[in-house]
Amino acid sequence: MKGTNSVSISEDGCTRPKVNGRVEGRPASRKLRLNERLALIGLIDEGVRQGSPKSPLVGDLFNDLWELVNQTVSGSKVSRLSPEASRNGFRVIEVHAESGEILGHLNMLYLRKPIPCYYLVYVEVAAPFRNQGVGNRILRYFREFLDRKSTVGILDNIIPEEDPTYHIYEKQSWQSFETVIGNKQATPEGYMIYIPPRLRGRDLREPLIKVVHHLIRKREVIDMRDNEVMVQRTIAEFKDLHSALMTYFEEEIQKDTPSSLMRFMFTRFVTKFVAFRRRIESLLGYTGGESLKQISLTPRIAALPIQSYAPYEQEFNPNLVTGDMDLYAKLPAQFRKHPARMIESLPNYGRPNLVTWLKAHGLTESYTLTIGDLLALGFDPTRLKEISLDGGEFIFERIQTKQLPQLRRKNALLQEVDAKLPGARVKNAPLKTNPPLLVIRDRGNAYVLRQKVAGIHWEEAVEQICGAPHLKRLNQALNLRGMVRASVGRAMEAVSEGVDVTGADPDELLACFVSWDLKTNRPLLQVDPSGAFLHTVWLA
Repeated sequence: MKGTNSVSISEDGCTRPKVNGRVEGRPASRKLRLNERLALIGLIDEGVRQGSPKSPLVGDLFNDLWELVNQTVSGSKVSRLSPEASRNGFRVIEVHAESGEILGHLNMLYLRKPIPCYYLVYVEVAAPFRNQGVGNRILRYFREFLDRKSTVGILDNIIPEEDPTYHIYEKQSWQSFETVIGNKQATPEGYMIYIPPRLRGRDLREPLIKVVHHLIRKREVIDMRDNEVMVQRTIAEFKDLHSALMTYFEEEIQKDTPSSLMRFMFTRFVTKFVAFRRRIESLLGYTGGESLKQISLTPRIAALPIQSYAPYEQEFNPNLVTGDMDLYAKLPAQFRKHPARMIESLPNYGRPNLVTWLKAHGLTESYTLTIGDLLALGFDPTRLKEISLDGGEFIFERIQTKQLPQLRRKNALLQEVDAKLPGARVKNAPLKTNPPLLVIRDRGNAYVLRQKVAGIHWEEAVEQICGAPHLKRLNQALNLRGMVRASVGRAMEAVSEGVDVTGADPDELLACFVSWDLKTNRPLLQVDPSGAFLHTVWLA
């Protein structure tokens, strides 16, 4: 494990399960067979080459997949903004390296009766430390935590048997439920038990049976299991689609003659996959994160430069523009004629996670990212582009056209925040909005123009505070991490209290940014006699 010598565990309060309530009885769409997927890819390919306006678009290939992803991530989640809250026995143990970095989290449900025990909801390894054996070390320290507490551990092993990590718990001295109980009949499948040394030799059969059946009855755990099943289904869908793409483009792959369409389809596939991987991190009950290793790219695919927009001109579907037309008129003529191509050629937004990654790999800002880089980064840095217009600094954000209805709902909510919460402050920091100014549709994407603000997303801010060496001492002195979380949490509370959010979850719909100096990679703070606080908090 790079840069760490030892691991310590600090108990960091409790988290509150936030149930979004997946729709019951949703119809399952019929799964496409391989030949049907190949036929659809063929129709798309033919339409691209002939410029036919009636042919399927690339997005059609991913429709079922993204619908499944949205169903999956709509399940019960653990709130990251209120780790100090305590409800329903949900607990989080935060795992730190000796040097201070957050390596990951253990998310648990504590039960007192009929026997004290911790149900392991899921293990989360922080993105920078994945694939370095940290997951095993976190489990080992969880076992030591149970030993110190003299408390039983329980988990539901949902990792598929064919996955290389299936036996990860057995290696940490966990036993199957039926082994501990000594009865293979009518035992719940998948449950595993860890018994600390002080309890070994005791007859725990009856209390453990009651505990497991109590877990099965709990609504939260039913939701957890639903999450687990949905994640497995979605991973299977990703695998099937990947197989279809590999089959259809086999000749191009073998001859090393990748077309723009092939690069676009694999880029779209990987961006959806990394988005899915990121979105399931907060799902309650998902313990099979390592199962995502089932999907990997061949070296030839991983080395391909990314292609983020459709490789053809849609003359039959002209560019659609909404928003500030005066601002649109200030764009250079080439941007108005070929929006996607010109916007994608702009410099990537220099967010700290990207700058840090480039520096660690000895790369410059002009480096052309590959499809494999997207997997390594865990996000798509090309989604955000910087541009100067009429003396102002702006950001173009690429979204899919199917996300435009959500963008409209978000914009309406931001307008209501401006109208009903003028001059609002959260933890002394001014609360502002950064609404979309202009939207341009082209080549299957929508490009959203906003002002560039001196801030970054709050989750990235927390990552930097806990991981960047030059911020650790400042964090110890000022509790920057707590300051960011408290400010963002209060911002979301202010929206919920002051604005009509019926039918919408502001925490899900709105993104929250905190003031940040990108050049020095440190938070922008204000200091007065009452103390230090963030310069600004933005909603976007």
